[in-house]
Amino acid sequence: MVESEIAKKAIKGDDQAFLKLMQLYKDTLYRTAFAFLKNEHDALEAMQEVTFRAYQKIHTVKEPSYVKTWLVRIMMNYCQDQLKKRKRYSSSEVLQKIGFEDTTHLEMNEAIESLSSVEQQLIFLKYFQNTKIKEIAELEKIPEGTVKSRLHKALKSLKCFLSEKGDADHV
Repeated sequence: MVESEIAKKAIKGDDQAFLKLMQLYKDTLYRTAFAFLKNEHDALEAMQEVTFRAYQKIHTVKEPSYVKTWLVRIMMNYCQDQLKKRKRYSSSEVLQKIGFEDTTHLEMNEAIESLSSVEQQLIFLKYFQNTKIKEIAELEKIPEGTVKSRLHKALKSLKCFLSEKGDADHV
């Protein structure tokens, strides 16, 4: 069965179709949760919560072809709420504590964390989830040109942040 057909059935209340949808997108949702929360336990907990929230609200989806984007948005919102609740160490403090040598990955995370939450979401959707500009625009309810300019600004900010650290080759 085609994804859009499964989505239509799930939106109409078919529990089996909803389960198929969640099975279809579980890897994407898990990767999204893990990218934000950085550990397996929290990512699995996020999967459970998002499945519950999606099940309650699946009937509100207007366009079946955007179910995947809708689910990822629920996951991102949940993860951001969880991150706000946490008291987190900065990456530099973690580096000092563990004496980490290869800091490239952590510096990139720190650079992304320096962006606004809107910019982080755009970067994540575009470069980690490979979401099309058009889909991001519809999801965020903003023009495509605005998405492009915000992405450009976010990439410029990342490059500036990393160049200050001497790591601009990674952007």
